[in-house]
Amino acid sequence: MTWKIVLAESPNQKTKAAACILRALPDWFGNIQARETYIEQSAALPVLIAYDRQQPIGFLALQETSPFACEICVMGVLPAYHRHGIGTALMQQAIAYCKKQRYALLHVKTLDSSCSDAGYARTRAFYRAQGFLPLQCLPEYWDQDNPCLLMVLPLSGQP
Repeated sequence: MTWKIVLAESPNQKTKAAACILRALPDWFGNIQARETYIEQSAALPVLIAYDRQQPIGFLALQETSPFACEICVMGVLPAYHRHGIGTALMQQAIAYCKKQRYALLHVKTLDSSCSDAGYARTRAFYRAQGFLPLQCLPEYWDQDNPCLLMVLPLSGQP
């Protein structure tokens, strides 16, 4: 399997990849309104896309939340490519991008462990393996049935 990661330039390239991948992940992005919002938002954000030949197989969109912090707004890898190192490679490139931009923190929101979901348990394990630390549960950030876990990754000693 040969794949490469690029920092996307055109809004169309970003939304096309986001749509292809998110629509293939209904267990994580089953809320159609939220999924379509992620797709639309990706057009204006820095987006890393993993390609297998010309086919997008994974992507990660970043959004500045302060002069010191950047958020993984949305990330996904096609199911057939899970556990092949693509998510880790996307994350490594995102971390390098954030360090180059001089951010002190990278953060992500995901479903908290108080909501039992095997897919999101794997998601949290992935972020922990990348060095992210659980910071805070925000029980009603999304809604009562979907408690939000904020996870952070320090990128430098001082902002």
